[in-house]
Amino acid sequence: MQLWVGLGNPGTQYALHRHNVGFMVLDVMAEDHGFSPWKKQFQGLTAEGRIGSEKILLLKPQTFMNESGRAVRAACDFYKLDVGDVTVFHDELDLAPMKMKVKRGGGTAGHNGLRSTEAHVGNAFRRVRIGIGHPGHKDRVTGHVLGNYAKSEIDPLADLLGAMSREAEWLAKGDDARFMSEVALRLAD
Repeated sequence: MQLWVGLGNPGTQYALHRHNVGFMVLDVMAEDHGFSPWKKQFQGLTAEGRIGSEKILLLKPQTFMNESGRAVRAACDFYKLDVGDVTVFHDELDLAPMKMKVKRGGGTAGHNGLRSTEAHVGNAFRRVRIGIGHPGHKDRVTGHVLGNYAKSEIDPLADLLGAMSREAEWLAKGDDARFMSEVALRLAD
């Protein structure tokens, strides 16, 4: 089993925040791939299903971003999962909007959800970095991250999340390069 974690903040007032793009992509995947209904578990919401031949547990921590790692740890402990079984989907300031990259390990770049996850399970988890762009000055970062996507960004965001969902089987198989390539090809059409 793999644990795919979307980072975000619980509550409808945060639903369209750039910081919640991790929740958004899991919602699209759960619907597209016919996952079980969301249920409360591990201080979060979980849905179970398969992507290709791989069994996946989707997790949206409900602890708020700064404590996301608690939910990740609880799910890992219950299913006896290793940090290598964990994939975290999150917003990335240092990546252009609507771009996506995958990597294993690395720093947290000041992202509190990554910092909390690293503190609870280590840092060798796979990260799916979803670009939100940098607002230009550090004083504007909080407002940008905790701001809603602009109306002009909604269609490109839907295209990105849809492409990520449709190509998720590559990610499930561990072929990160093919996943990135296929998502990019879908978005180029």
